[in-house]
Amino acid sequence: MSKRYKSLLEKVDVEKKYGIDEAVSTLKSLASAKFDETIDLALNLNVDPRHADQMIRGAVVLPSGTGKTVRVAVMAKGTKMDEATAAGADIVGNDDLVASIQAGNIDFDVLIATPDTMGLVGKIGRILGPKGLMPNPKVGTVTMDVTKAVTDSKGGKVAYRVDKKGIIHAGIGKVSFSEAEIRANIDSIMSAINKQKPASAKGRFVSTAALSLTMSPSVKVEPLELMDIK
Repeated sequence: MSKRYKSLLEKVDVEKKYGIDEAVSTLKSLASAKFDETIDLALNLNVDPRHADQMIRGAVVLPSGTGKTVRVAVMAKGTKMDEATAAGADIVGNDDLVASIQAGNIDFDVLIATPDTMGLVGKIGRILGPKGLMPNPKVGTVTMDVTKAVTDSKGGKVAYRVDKKGIIHAGIGKVSFSEAEIRANIDSIMSAINKQKPASAKGRFVSTAALSLTMSPSVKVEPLELMDIK
């Protein structure tokens, strides 16, 4: 453990579950890197993802944005290609885009596809899937409304998905954001997740929660406060 990390640990009560606002304030005091660190929200949900009704998955546009420059590719045909270009997509194509991806050129962070191109997307599913880039209607990346999809992706849209252990990790901004901006993003994503609480889930929905920076210790957050966000 480095001296830097040890000094950061001294600022955190590792046994305490902080209120949301105090957790955000404490987290900002842990900024120590020479770059603008990303804020990560980690949730351990009391769900069993093996059951379809307990698979928590979705996307939300964060009101304060993510602080990242997102490169968006769109697979479309006809006039939808023009719409995607006008909306600010970085890459637009169909067969040529498939060939480029097959050649190993993945110069984007999000891939949006119109429903009539999903046959093409299927050809590269084995490439996109492991990288988390497969378009999915549940997170709004398979749609005919490419203008909204591109705008949302570039404007702070974050996708989340519970893993097989019931954990969700989501980047919700940068440490340079104000405390109010960070809190707004937390409220937004927790509102979306809380609305997906399955009726079959028993006990407390959020078992544990924590905030951390790219290079910092984690700050535990009181789960009950997060669950109260509507």
